[in-house]
Amino acid sequence: MAEQRKVGGVTYREAGEGYFEKRTLRRHAGVWSLWALGVAAVISGDFFGWNFGLAYGFGGLLIATIFVTIMYFGLCFSIAEMSPALPHTGGAYSFARSAMGPWGGFTTGVAETIEYVITPAVIVVGIGSYMSSISDDLFGFTMADPIWWAIFYAIFVGLNYIGVEASFRFTVFICLLSLAVLLVFFAGALTELDFQRFAIDAGGGWLPEGIPGIFYALPFAIWFYLAIEELPLAAEESADPERDIPRGTIWGLVTLVVTGFLVLFLNSGISPGSGELAESGEPLLEGLRTIFGDGTSASLLGLIAVAGLVASFHTIIFAYGRNIFSLSRAGYYPHPFSVTHGTRQTPHVALIIGAIIGWLAALIIDQAGAGSTVGGSLLNMAVFGAVISYFMQALSFVLLRRRLPHIQRPYRSPVGEWGALIAAAIALITLIAIFWNSDYRPGVYGVAIFYLVAVLYFALIGRHRLVFSPEEEFAMSHGERAGAHMEATATHLGGGLEAQMDEAPPPGQEDEPRT
Repeated sequence: MAEQRKVGGVTYREAGEGYFEKRTLRRHAGVWSLWALGVAAVISGDFFGWNFGLAYGFGGLLIATIFVTIMYFGLCFSIAEMSPALPHTGGAYSFARSAMGPWGGFTTGVAETIEYVITPAVIVVGIGSYMSSISDDLFGFTMADPIWWAIFYAIFVGLNYIGVEASFRFTVFICLLSLAVLLVFFAGALTELDFQRFAIDAGGGWLPEGIPGIFYALPFAIWFYLAIEELPLAAEESADPERDIPRGTIWGLVTLVVTGFLVLFLNSGISPGSGELAESGEPLLEGLRTIFGDGTSASLLGLIAVAGLVASFHTIIFAYGRNIFSLSRAGYYPHPFSVTHGTRQTPHVALIIGAIIGWLAALIIDQAGAGSTVGGSLLNMAVFGAVISYFMQALSFVLLRRRLPHIQRPYRSPVGEWGALIAAAIALITLIAIFWNSDYRPGVYGVAIFYLVAVLYFALIGRHRLVFSPEEEFAMSHGERAGAHMEATATHLGGGLEAQMDEAPPPGQEDEPRT
């Protein structure tokens, strides 16, 4: 890094020779790969995690899921418009950076980092629970859960390291396998369904916790959809991001709405019922045992059912790798985090760092004595980051419509600003509900402290180390330049950018003074 330049309250450095060549991703994904990425990222929510919300009654979880579904449609339509207009790997950080400046970009980006680093930790806890139960049934042995976690982290960080082609091929395969498992479950559950007995009576009625139960259930309802919004992180690896990311996002969401509501009704409506299912570490396996009986057949199907957890585990490892990569490439995180492998062009440093933090988070919660609520505690921690990110992305959508009306928008949200504002309101209510629920409050306090420490790091160090990455160039030029480094990495602070920075900023962007 050589020449420095102060812009507002941050300092940009000129990227040295070879900086971006060491931080390059490879284009590969088409619309079906992106659809599979979105669905696979979320599908584990149908296999594990959502069921903790049954502790507040089936009615509470159902109403919460309806509100959350509305939120995700508003959010995903907004993202579908923003992503092709700002086709960079930064995703949520990129949207907020262009709409609200460096501070908005960082606070949104670090919230998304928390979401995507903690979510695999939630999922790997579910994988450990499934594998312990299955290995005991089939082979008569068990391993400590942290060992299962380490094994799966090693396998799927390794798969993501191999390359984007292998990663997306596996994503499509594991997504289709997961959906096939769910279809088998849905068909079998219809033969055992006794909804009133198991979903309502066994759970203490429709609303045993009353109206507060709806708010308590919101984070678990989000688990049916959390991470569908990751698709913009694949923008620089998509063959045609302007066309494919909106399609993949909306088609993926529709797929998840169908599977989510079917799981909610059918898995809750067969034995052991809502009362026991609310505490289960393997709810779908419990349902398979009800359909096929205890023994080898159910355990073998359960082993296949682990595919659903693996699908999300693998794809969200992909997501946190790209999130950390983009923030590091721009200088918000330490620069070495964004180095990619020379030939494979995968962000291997970011992948390893995220895995270590996720595994440690699961271990700390486990050792803290959370017991059967390890997954629930981690889930609320992940949702904390998610809803902050959602609120900021919805707000970014509104601000970008008003402040950058001139940028090309290949796709436009059919629900417009009102859809984004409704999504923002539900996200904010969910954030309040997370702190309201004392059962999971300690873990949420812990991740909130981490968030504040990250903001402090940016205030003291990170804001003085920024680089003109594609996201930063786009924001600084008010949408006129989109990643010019790909054409000429040596001209990051060249005359073109300087001339555009000298132009008067659009209304609302006066916080970035001319230089």
